[in-house]
Amino acid sequence: MKAISLPTVIQGGMGVAVSNWSLAREVALGGQLGVVSGTALDAVVARRLQDGDVGGHMRRALSNFPVSEMAARVLTRYFIAGGRQAGKPYLAVPKLSLKPTIAWQELSVVSNFAEVWLAKEGHVGLIGINFLEKVQMATPAALLGAMLADVDYVLMGAGVPREIPRLLNDFAAGNQGSVSVDVEGAAEPFRLSLDPRELLGQNLPPLKRPKFLAIVSADILATYLARDEAIRPDGFVVEGHLAGGHNAPPRGRLTLDDEQEPIYGTRDEANLAKIAALGLPFWLAGAYGRPEQVAQALVSGAAGVQVGTVFALCRESGLTDELRNELWTQLDSAGPVVKTDALASPTGFPFKVAQIVGTLSDGDLYSERPRLCDLGYLRTAFQRPNGLVGYRCPSEPVPVYLKKGGEIEDTVGRQCLCNGLMANIGLEQHRLDGYVEPPLVTLGSDLEGARELRDKYPLGWGAGEVLSWLLSQVIAENPVLVAG
Repeated sequence: MKAISLPTVIQGGMGVAVSNWSLAREVALGGQLGVVSGTALDAVVARRLQDGDVGGHMRRALSNFPVSEMAARVLTRYFIAGGRQAGKPYLAVPKLSLKPTIAWQELSVVSNFAEVWLAKEGHVGLIGINFLEKVQMATPAALLGAMLADVDYVLMGAGVPREIPRLLNDFAAGNQGSVSVDVEGAAEPFRLSLDPRELLGQNLPPLKRPKFLAIVSADILATYLARDEAIRPDGFVVEGHLAGGHNAPPRGRLTLDDEQEPIYGTRDEANLAKIAALGLPFWLAGAYGRPEQVAQALVSGAAGVQVGTVFALCRESGLTDELRNELWTQLDSAGPVVKTDALASPTGFPFKVAQIVGTLSDGDLYSERPRLCDLGYLRTAFQRPNGLVGYRCPSEPVPVYLKKGGEIEDTVGRQCLCNGLMANIGLEQHRLDGYVEPPLVTLGSDLEGARELRDKYPLGWGAGEVLSWLLSQVIAENPVLVAG
């Protein structure tokens, strides 16, 4: 099918690299919006290269990067012909910082380019990239890399992404762009800037300005973003608390139920009529992963839906075969239990965790894991008494966190999402002492769609089959909605 101007289905940008280039490409080939996860792509691509770049995909993408010398430096640093020795730790990548090194900027730009370029290779379908607003220090370089690959959409949630429209405009004009970075204890946010011409040279290729979709949970945030042209997105993804990954916390005082999960109420439901009145297209997410729900979303005035879980379980997703097969098997019975964990994420946002044996959802495995923070994507910047900026993460060793001025209560129950999510896609770190990082799987709470697909495709399914199924009711009722 041909790509359409406004997709009916947006495939969720599930990180880290569960929504990889292969999955996004298949969705785009099906005429809908395929989305790659932009979270930690610098580490993902560096580790793929260290594993020998199976299939040669990373090197093929990098051979098309507009500054060949920059791509060559990344390859020289990370590529290992035949792959690293079994059990050998991955080479570390630089951590995010308010003063990023040139080497890290180059790695980030090249990596984001590669993922988007591969997703767009050989077709004219739509490709987007998903970022987390919480990972502010990564945004300028990652976004520039995606734009160099001609990304069509940028999606961002987990915060208030009010500065992204201007950043897109600045980069599209070939100008320096910047974002605010929250620094705890500082009177004003710090700013992180990137000049494309300074990094890439004066022969900067033309950059297309992609459309920007803000992921919101409440109409009040959508209204705030839409009121001012300087921060107005091109549309919204309205995501409810049943969606996988990070969820917005309940409004008001946090209250937990008997299972220690946050209690959501009617105040946490977005007013779709108010969002529709803003005059911008919107998509519904969080328990909209069945054909009848797609049709219902269109009736409500939405342009369509964003769907994650059933795509996460596709053959093309980045999940390891072992995890995917385990989840498929669990769907044959009651299905995996998905808990909204109020403590797991260092961000403080509730986070969906699938309860699976052999993952960090197991309390014993969590207790046995050596507590450390070596990837640092969710670190928070803070200002020291001497005015210098430091970085801390509630998931790092408790004495270290406390020495940096953190509070003990912030460390309770925290998981290392960075390492756990890398393990989900087979890029788990191997420690020098022999410890291997275990996975930590996130899914949405609504698994009915996945169960229906399991009944329909007992041997598993691909992205094309998901799209045909999701759109079946819509196509039957409105065949003109899908370009042929």
